[in-house]
Amino acid sequence: MTGFQLSGAIRFPLLSGAILSLAVGRLSLVGVLLSILLSAGPYPATADERARKCVEDENNWCMQQKNYAATRYSTLDQINSKNARDLRMAWSFSTGVLGGHEGSPLVIGSMMYLHTPFPNVVYALNLDDENRIVWKYQPTQDANLVQGMCCEGVNRGLQYADGKLFLYQADTTLVALNPKTGQVIWKAPNGDPARGETGTGAVLVAGKVVIAGVSGGDQGARGFITGYDINSGQRLWRAYSSGPDAQTLFNPEKTTVLGKPVGANSGNPGGAGGGEAGNASGLGGGAPWGWFSWDPKLNLFYYGTGSPALGAGARETPSDAKWTSTIIARRPQTGDAVWAYQLTPSDVWGFDGVNEMILIDEAQIGGEKRDVLVHFDRNGFAYTIDRATGMPLVAERFDVAVNWASEIDLDAASPTFGRPKAIASLSELKTDAAAQTAQVCPASLGSKNQQPAAYSPMTKLFYVPASHVCMNFAVPAAAAAAAAGEAARKSGAAGVGQTPQPAASEASRPISTGPVAIPGPPVSMSPPKNDTHMGNLIAWDAVEGKAVWSNKEQFPIWSGVLTTAGGIACYGTLEGDFKCVDQKDGRELFRNRTPSGIVGNVFTYAHKGKQYIGVLSGIGGLPGLGIGSGGNDAKRTEQSPMAAALSGLRNYTAQGGSLTVWALP
Repeated sequence: MTGFQLSGAIRFPLLSGAILSLAVGRLSLVGVLLSILLSAGPYPATADERARKCVEDENNWCMQQKNYAATRYSTLDQINSKNARDLRMAWSFSTGVLGGHEGSPLVIGSMMYLHTPFPNVVYALNLDDENRIVWKYQPTQDANLVQGMCCEGVNRGLQYADGKLFLYQADTTLVALNPKTGQVIWKAPNGDPARGETGTGAVLVAGKVVIAGVSGGDQGARGFITGYDINSGQRLWRAYSSGPDAQTLFNPEKTTVLGKPVGANSGNPGGAGGGEAGNASGLGGGAPWGWFSWDPKLNLFYYGTGSPALGAGARETPSDAKWTSTIIARRPQTGDAVWAYQLTPSDVWGFDGVNEMILIDEAQIGGEKRDVLVHFDRNGFAYTIDRATGMPLVAERFDVAVNWASEIDLDAASPTFGRPKAIASLSELKTDAAAQTAQVCPASLGSKNQQPAAYSPMTKLFYVPASHVCMNFAVPAAAAAAAAGEAARKSGAAGVGQTPQPAASEASRPISTGPVAIPGPPVSMSPPKNDTHMGNLIAWDAVEGKAVWSNKEQFPIWSGVLTTAGGIACYGTLEGDFKCVDQKDGRELFRNRTPSGIVGNVFTYAHKGKQYIGVLSGIGGLPGLGIGSGGNDAKRTEQSPMAAALSGLRNYTAQGGSLTVWALP
């Protein structure tokens, strides 16, 4: 294969929007202006330029995704495939917090900024002074908030741009912090936990806009994404995953799906212009709680939405539940949708579409170079998509066990172009647990959850932290859902089975007041038939749509992968092992046990000429159910099929948050 280049050099205008109109012949005015500009010295750096310089400095780890293209590839090569076996622990840091430690610290110059799960503590460490704590920020939040969250109070990390650190709290408060002092510059509430809306993701900073999604689709919350001004925190726009065009910011003529206009009110059930009955609007779901990437050249940012909360009417009326489980490309300045591609229409399996979008330039596909987006979806298919148009180019199963659909239709002349060919017997919405749908692969946790893959330009391969788990599932009966909804209404609390009532300030927002059946739940989870392992690290060729090699792991891999110019790919396991392997063949080069299971993402940085690699450990989140963690009530945790499937983790690890950092002697 010819392969890819990393998504190209990022170009930022020096004076955005400035237009100097001069009449012909007035050269004296030109001379005066030039004299003034030159005498003033260098232009002040814009927010865009400062962010670009921080990202391009390979000594830093300036973004959770490493760069706007989300490749998680570093050009540092002091640690490489020849000497990785000599790695030694350089230092460690205890966060003092239990729970799932997702994401990674940021490193900017001689400072490291480290976050925790709920209560979302932030530490600033001085790498020049024995990693001393310079400041600590701990927000005040309702301690009961975690009990209503899906998977404990996880947080996927800080972001940095324009001299500000951005923390997205569990209560959906977006906070801009001064990185020197930890003082709050501004804060903005993005949602309302009383409606089931919570914050778990890392934001995206695209130019002068800070973009935040919302979690809580599993609690019936309707998903939305919001853009804020980087300097003031003022809300610039909000786009919902479902609803009329005015709320989704879809243009019926200009927004496209598979190359064609979406039409009016494509995400609105029975609305003006002919939205589908039984669509997702007002029924909750579609929460964009995952990762973002940004292409400044196309001026598009990309993200995925979660699965729908399907109401009783959706069982009788077939519906795609637009725009849930969908990749959407939008303009960061306005939120306007340019294209959308729904990965799993009417996602009854609870897959979600929120995993990372990795941007690669000049993929040689069909004899043509294409700038593409590569996405490893929870539904088990790996998609290579033209990121300018949203047209799928390659779509293949990256886990051999996937059976809910036979393939993705890539025949552009077909009436089902772009859609999965779902197997009817594995997608039935049975309402009786005794008549459950059996051995659906993958399970609702996905063939890969949110933990991000990495790309290496050295091998032109993607390194995918995958799950290898199937499920038996059933949809709760309408009567059970109605009962749960009535109980939630009486208590005033959000919860599975009921979409919360809107606050007065959001009265115009169409939210269902009736019962909602959340997809699933799984009745049981287990490895595929005749298999005993539940995880794989997969090296994937996104041009050919095939695995080059795969390493088995006992449990699902819940750690983001790092690739470097040293030819290594590093990740963590739920047992707590930090591992580095050879990118070419998957051969293990280094392994070291950390204090707890790893659900964090591996990162690297250089300080005073020395390269370091680190990862947060601290079992929790969804995998934490296996050891009795998970943040929800004990009975729910104990009865979870995830807890049963991962109960073996108790033999390897326990809770406790730590950062471990390695280097060569």
